Amino acid sequence: MVRPGFWDDNRRASERSQTLAGLKRDMERIADLEQEAHALAEFLPMAEEDAAIAEEADTRTYALERGVKQLEAELFFAGKYDKGNAIVSVYAGAGGKDAEDWAALLVRMYSRFGEHRGWKTRMIHEHWGENNGPGGWGMKNATILMAAPFAYGYMNKESGVHRLVRISPFSSQQLRHTSFALVDVMPEFVVPEEVPINPDDITIDFFRSSGPGGQNVNKRETAVRITHVPTGLTVASQAERSQESNRETAMALLRSRLYRLELDRREQERRGVRQEKVSIEWGNQIRSYVMHPYQMVKDHRTGMETSQIEKVLDGELDEFIEAEIRK
Repeated sequence: MVRPGFWDDNRRASERSQTLAGLKRDMERIADLEQEAHALAEFLPMAEEDAAIAEEADTRTYALERGVKQLEAELFFAGKYDKGNAIVSVYAGAGGKDAEDWAALLVRMYSRFGEHRGWKTRMIHEHWGENNGPGGWGMKNATILMAAPFAYGYMNKESGVHRLVRISPFSSQQLRHTSFALVDVMPEFVVPEEVPINPDDITIDFFRSSGPGGQNVNKRETAVRITHVPTGLTVASQAERSQESNRETAMALLRSRLYRLELDRREQERRGVRQEKVSIEWGNQIRSYVMHPYQMVKDHRTGMETSQIEKVLDGELDEFIEAEIRK
């Protein structure tokens, strides 16, 4: 980095600076874990004689194991964009208020997962649904940015259909209802040269932001929606203050979605499976969340399951995500 001309190519220099920062961060994490392991080795003998110390030792041992498992999981992140940020979109399936409420619960679940890990999360676009009255927050779809090292590596296996079974809070007869939502995870940044977009292939619409409030909501047409005609993909951004900023964000989202689409196509070819559009309905779910008649969350790809559904919906997804990464 101290060589003359290092900053002549800003993008390459920036990438190398980020690589260096990541390596330093990993070294600090490993050093902290080693230091804690040595401290625990001296601390554990005292735990045999004191119940309070034993309880503290259990807590610290669990935290140390979690830290080691996270480092181990990151060894599997070999994808081009695995070390970068993630864009997570959630779409309600058929089912009206129940499906829209389920989509909102998933958005909250992923936001909480990010908070637990100290990630930065930001809403990019939200399309409120039938239940967006006072105290309501049902969503037809929403897109959030999850900014942290390895965010995309951790999140990309969450893509797929998620199924919820519960007593509907919107049913006066207290009927059990099954709801579906689709989760789509993309890298935040994709090199423009990797996914060229022909201007003639897109249509751009401007609209007023929707939602429960905000400085620009329903006042100016600052929100932007871009449709990629050949694929039918649609992206939108309303988080920025200006129309131009939202347009740039939406273009980056479109490039990320096209990149993800190409990855899925290659994976289908590798497996010899014909690519089909996934329906947000029964038979396509990757994970089920059952609240009634019993409580269970089960991932149908790995077999991982737990009865602690409230904790999972509050963002405690580590075991499910790490099981899929190791698989």
